[in-house]
Amino acid sequence: MNNIYKILIIEDDINMTEIVKKILERWGFSAYICENFDDILKLFVEIDPHILLLDINIPAFDGFYWCKKIREISSVPIVFVSSRDSSMDIIMAVNSGGDDYIQKPFDSNVLVAKLQAIIRRTYEYSKYDNQVMECNNLIIDMNSMNVYYGNESSMLTKNEFRILKTLIENQGKVVSRENLMKQLWNEDIYVNENALTVNINRLRKKLENMGAKDFINTKKGIGYVVI
Repeated sequence: MNNIYKILIIEDDINMTEIVKKILERWGFSAYICENFDDILKLFVEIDPHILLLDINIPAFDGFYWCKKIREISSVPIVFVSSRDSSMDIIMAVNSGGDDYIQKPFDSNVLVAKLQAIIRRTYEYSKYDNQVMECNNLIIDMNSMNVYYGNESSMLTKNEFRILKTLIENQGKVVSRENLMKQLWNEDIYVNENALTVNINRLRKKLENMGAKDFINTKKGIGYVVI
């Protein structure tokens, strides 16, 4: 994570605020704290954070209220951090628009790991949504047709790429041989059963050599599926 991400902390416990601020700055985040709880919305707009850490019990309305107000103007990730542990509090946090809920006292490593995961999902993976496809730790580069698994990589042929892409797009569903053959048609040139079998076997061999054994499952008499 090369970018410096801004985290806004809405917490009225000064000691807790300072502790969290130091933890975040130690991990390379830019942390901001709230000193005036009368107009949190104004502070939010001024700082324009990447993530908001929000306590429930704060002065001048609670965290649920401010979460709803922020959701009216922004979809920024909001993580509730609270000592309240009832299931109703968690439900209210989610219904107010919260993305996650961390109970106090918390492990600083857990807090940072959650923030890093949110950042990857929200700000980093999204940049490659149309360029890569991921399934069961297997990653396909849609531009180069290279496939990656662990530290291994392999280049797919056009037909292998089309087969794998179709199966992953339908993960959990059996794709018939007929549908796969249609995916391999090129300018109305029909691909026969034998050609499909050859391509499936070759693709499986490449995946197995990379360590992705049994990635493609056969449903006898029906077709193939990626679980």
